[in-house]
Amino acid sequence: MRRPTGRADVQRQLRATYRVQLHAGFDFAAAAAIADYLAALGVSHLYCSPYLQAAKGSTHGYDIVDPRAVNRELGGAAGHARLSEALRSAGLGQVLDIVPNHMAISADNPWWWDVLENGPASPYASYFDVDWDPPETRLRNVVLLPVLADHYGRVLERGHLRLARDGVAFTIRYHDHVFPVSPQSLDLLLATAAERTGSQALAFIADALSELPSPTTTDRASVERRHRHKSVLYESLARLFAEQPLPAKAIDAVVAEVNASVDLLDSLLERQNFRLAHWRAAARDLGYRRFFDINGLVGLRAEHEHVFHDTHRLVLAWLADGTLDGLRIDHPDGLRDPEAYLDRLREAGPQAWIIVEKILEPGEALRDSWPVDGTTGYDFLNRLSGLFVDPEGEKALTELCAEFTGESTDWAEVARARKHQVMRETMGSDLNRLTALFLEICERRRRYRDYTRHELHETLRDTLACFPVYRTYVRPEPAAVDEDDARRIVEATETARAHRPDLDGELFEFLRDLLRRRLVGDLETELTMRFQQLSGPVMAKGVEDTAFYAFNRLVSRNEVGGDPSRFGVGVEEFHQACEETQELWPRTMLATSTHDTKRSEDVRARLDLLSEMPERWGQAVRRWAALNARHHRGEWPDRNTEYLFYQTLVGAWPIDTERMTAYMAKAAREAKAHTSWTSPNQAYDAALRAFVESSMADRAFTVDVEAFVAPLIAAGRVNSLAQTLLKLTAPGIPDIYQGTELWDLSLVDPDNRRPVDYALRRRLLAALDRATPEEIMARSDEGLPKLWVIRQALRLRRLRPAPFGAEGAYRPLAATGARSDHVVAFVRGEAAVTVAPRLVMRLEGNWMSTTLELPPGRWRNELAGDVAQGVVRLADLLARFPVALLSRIEASEPDGMR
Repeated sequence: MRRPTGRADVQRQLRATYRVQLHAGFDFAAAAAIADYLAALGVSHLYCSPYLQAAKGSTHGYDIVDPRAVNRELGGAAGHARLSEALRSAGLGQVLDIVPNHMAISADNPWWWDVLENGPASPYASYFDVDWDPPETRLRNVVLLPVLADHYGRVLERGHLRLARDGVAFTIRYHDHVFPVSPQSLDLLLATAAERTGSQALAFIADALSELPSPTTTDRASVERRHRHKSVLYESLARLFAEQPLPAKAIDAVVAEVNASVDLLDSLLERQNFRLAHWRAAARDLGYRRFFDINGLVGLRAEHEHVFHDTHRLVLAWLADGTLDGLRIDHPDGLRDPEAYLDRLREAGPQAWIIVEKILEPGEALRDSWPVDGTTGYDFLNRLSGLFVDPEGEKALTELCAEFTGESTDWAEVARARKHQVMRETMGSDLNRLTALFLEICERRRRYRDYTRHELHETLRDTLACFPVYRTYVRPEPAAVDEDDARRIVEATETARAHRPDLDGELFEFLRDLLRRRLVGDLETELTMRFQQLSGPVMAKGVEDTAFYAFNRLVSRNEVGGDPSRFGVGVEEFHQACEETQELWPRTMLATSTHDTKRSEDVRARLDLLSEMPERWGQAVRRWAALNARHHRGEWPDRNTEYLFYQTLVGAWPIDTERMTAYMAKAAREAKAHTSWTSPNQAYDAALRAFVESSMADRAFTVDVEAFVAPLIAAGRVNSLAQTLLKLTAPGIPDIYQGTELWDLSLVDPDNRRPVDYALRRRLLAALDRATPEEIMARSDEGLPKLWVIRQALRLRRLRPAPFGAEGAYRPLAATGARSDHVVAFVRGEAAVTVAPRLVMRLEGNWMSTTLELPPGRWRNELAGDVAQGVVRLADLLARFPVALLSRIEASEPDGMR
């Protein structure tokens, strides 16, 4: 194990992070303006979304176009420097989200532009994960760009593709898209203009361009010569234009002639290093690795040392000079060899706090060989949320869902089917490239050479659909395969084999042995690496972005890294996981809401209550369906979507019609049952929108919803306070997502990226200094209780960091009595005690005689102000405030609250 212990000499010790989403509407200056508020709240670090140069108008920052520059729309380098200074002045550190896996395909991306201009001979060709030698001859040595709204020939004939000139820059334009013209392909155009003007200088340039080393000649000397000569020739052309206006006018005339002739423009386009195509071609013929199924994000080859250094130079400089204390690594599963990447990163930043966006499935552990501090916290989120789900409600909710929707309640079946769907509809090109590699391997082995391409394709597809985790981590160099990896490979191939009795079982065995490195060679290694890079996107798109919108038994369980078939998490399981975290990953991140969660923490906290009241919930659903039957258009929307609508209303109530219609439109397209992003069904979309609008305008329905939700609001807030306190005091580094220090009933993005009212939060934070616990609870509608829990817990962590740090112990406390299963309690370092209720609807506020024995000594309740010791009745301990945070009173301390 090579995990760091953290920087011993850093003044800004990690206590808690606060995540902000930066964009033009909330830039560096806006973030700097809340530095003092965050310090008063008690966090130690501002945690920023990516802020290297992104595509124009980016609302999230994950579409990087230049990792060597700071995003100008956020304030550029000067704005970044001012933000860093503001944070230092407030005593805050900074953590940055970085994106090593991919970049945006954009004219703003100078590296990608060079690749399109020069093809494989670009010095940046090795930066991007492009297959320059696919089986299809027509696609060799070109980049397929599926950006056209219709087939290429039709678009060309309609005149939507145009050649343009701006100085010496020649481009192809298609609406907002711009592409560079290959230097060699300009030879005929310039030669024609030279002949008409008699310009020997222009004729020389045209001839010299035609003699440039070929784009397919990729030895270093040829690449350097090509770029050196190209630069000289373009400089000569610029001088010629400056000295003689006639050649430029002649060239413009030829450009106009090319644009007037479909044949001439087609001939020019055929000589480019890219091939423009209908957007649907991406599903079958795309030749580059993407981020998931997003055509506009191309995979980077971060495994190459020069690519790593060129993409990380600025970030590493910030780590070295103390501007940054930590990094969040986005989508490490997309990397060819995540461990090698993390080793290189750790070597460059030996003292940095490094967390990875690794989505762990239930039962999966973070690799202890990775030199990181932990994950971004989805594993904790799902365990924590599961505490508030009543397993006794599973049977009734399962039956209700099946009866009302008519859909399968077999989660494994739903997930597998949706993985198949995304591979069929949007990820076919990725699977086709993998199939071609598998076919080449089989061709070289006589025992397997008779298998057809279709059989190989189906074997890969079914194995990917049955994969139980995002990916394995088999290394490219010869080494023993991890036991867990080997077991999961066997599990996936055996499950797939059982589902496909029509395929030869030996083929699954062959694939199993290839993936486990029982058969080695360059092609075999490449297949394993490529399979691993594809299984994660299949899981993410098939499960997170499809199945989670189709399996609606209890949607609070449908969260990133979650398993909806696991209905709840017991107290003992939660404690065991916390003990393991304290031992193995004491600096991992703890999250409850992120920019990627399907619902905010407070929506989940309320929806979890449905597990405690399935009968009443079922009655409400049937009643609402009857009320809204007249708002359907025939069979649309379907009952599954309607069931999601009702759960979402309950979780996010009160919610306006605009937010609700936007959410349901996205949810329906993500579910891909009747409409989708790639094949929108406008009739269904309209029917769904009309249903939502009509239902929410129906007074009888909304009054009933409001009456149903009313008793859930207070109980949901207790759940929220409980999970907030548990997050703030459990082993790890808690994160607060922007705005969630108050009640937050946001849904999936973009709903969870709405503006945050920091002026309000400042006022409420100041009000805490003068408020009693009773006054705080009386202002519950304003979110004051949640803000109070956060401030008090972070204050205690600041004053007494040791119990919550890597050396602090975690010890469960067990309650005694009839309601003992309704409480989660633990001690941190024998200096702090956390007490949180669970399953509060069944509890009904009656703790009966349930008690909790505190550790020896006297304890101050930091949330209620009273002092306790020995055996305490939970009814008394939680009388003034729904959760309790106790700190040991030292002999020299007063009893009163601080």
